[in-house]
Amino acid sequence: MAINRYVKFVFLFILISVQVFPQHEELNLIEEKLPEAQREFRAAWIATVANINWPSRNDLTTEEQKGEAIKLLDLLKNNNFNAVVFQARPQCDALYKSDLEPWSFYLTGSQGKEPDPYYDPLEFWVDEAHKRGMELHVWLNPYRAHHIEGGEVSEFSVVKEHPDWVVKLKSGYWWLDPSLEETQNYSLSVVMDITNRYDIDGIHFDDYFYPYPSYNDDEDFPDENSWQAYLQNNGKLKRDDWRRDNINKFIQRVYKGIKDVKPNVKFGLSPFGVWKPGYPASIEGFDQYDKLYADAKLWINEGWVDYWSPQLYWKISSIGQSYPVLLGWWKSENKMNRHFWPGINIVRDNNELNTIEVINQIMVTRGMLPESPGNVHWSIAPLISYSELTGAILKGPYKKQALIPSTPWFKGEKPEAPKISTEINADSVLIKWEHPDCKNIFNWVVYYKYGKRWDYKILTAETISFKVPLNSEYSFINESGNLTERKFDLSHIAVSAVDRISNESRPTLIEIK
Repeated sequence: MAINRYVKFVFLFILISVQVFPQHEELNLIEEKLPEAQREFRAAWIATVANINWPSRNDLTTEEQKGEAIKLLDLLKNNNFNAVVFQARPQCDALYKSDLEPWSFYLTGSQGKEPDPYYDPLEFWVDEAHKRGMELHVWLNPYRAHHIEGGEVSEFSVVKEHPDWVVKLKSGYWWLDPSLEETQNYSLSVVMDITNRYDIDGIHFDDYFYPYPSYNDDEDFPDENSWQAYLQNNGKLKRDDWRRDNINKFIQRVYKGIKDVKPNVKFGLSPFGVWKPGYPASIEGFDQYDKLYADAKLWINEGWVDYWSPQLYWKISSIGQSYPVLLGWWKSENKMNRHFWPGINIVRDNNELNTIEVINQIMVTRGMLPESPGNVHWSIAPLISYSELTGAILKGPYKKQALIPSTPWFKGEKPEAPKISTEINADSVLIKWEHPDCKNIFNWVVYYKYGKRWDYKILTAETISFKVPLNSEYSFINESGNLTERKFDLSHIAVSAVDRISNESRPTLIEIK
């Protein structure tokens, strides 16, 4: 059927004009299922410690650093990721302008030396991620004072400025003593400084609380002085419980601190993937509860996070640490219904088996966590190097763009629907839209329907128009059960607005006749 060159609005039946979505009782297309974009958190960790992911070296120029950052962000954007977890504090240093800690050795090759020509890397990463319609979460290490690959301990380091706050481990690391109120206040001040000054979407901690035993040659953490001070102050807890309590209090303070100043900034945690061996029964291996003094189960039980990304880095078939078995157990501990977006390991051999494993884990996550699916990928490196893996993810589970799941406990009403207009050309429709609150819009979603099939495109905030063909060809199963192709005419267009916390407006819907 040929398409007439006019647009009939669904309810007012007037020629090319603007129409806001009406109330349901007025809806002639009440039987028409409204379109919905897929929702899924798709993130990758970008590590700066030891120059693992960015910058590739600590002697790059400012323009080279920016160029590498753009390539990484474009890679994620072009493969339909929608979030970045960027490490801005790999030790007690900063890849951003800070009055609390020195510039990072990994950025300039000398701790305390600012970039030349000057720029603020974190500000740059935030701005560039947002230009691409992607969230940026700032990844911080709260207790690591100095890494063994962090160059010389400079005069600007907390190790030199506050030697009574730190201990040296046998392997050469320096570590903040988590039991000290001074160190808790110090790391909390870093969190709050970033939260206050930068337009970020989240704060993120990984699995380094008390250090892994191997960092101290499997000897006990050297906190005897602070332990004795605790006992002399009438402390009643056992030493292990006291250490866990130190971390528990800090996590709770961080969550509350963020919510006090920016309630809609997410706080996410990525602890070691096993809480304790035997939870659930088949699980074996490292015990974070007794070795890192991290009661991660408590944190998710209490809802001291907005999202939860335990590092479930094992394969589906790993009997002692099976991915879906651990996924199911952590899901059962999510008493406060926070987002559960597990971390998965994609750093394996570049072969078909690894590609299948990654895709299967994404699909298992979707199946077991359908209300708010998502994964964080460790790390971005294989996405750069393994074109087969990256291509398979894009052609498979990430074929369609996705909005980040909304966060119901965040404050904020859905944005207003945009007003749209159209221009009909020989073979396409140009859609334009406007909105009364563009500064608070993060994405637009343009929906379009051919035959019985809706499709969509998620666009960045600065985009205010989109061209849609008047007809499109797609494959479908016919009545005989055979795959066939057919050209369908454009029948409907809709546009919605999405805010910074992924609340989507009603779509403004028009019918093409």
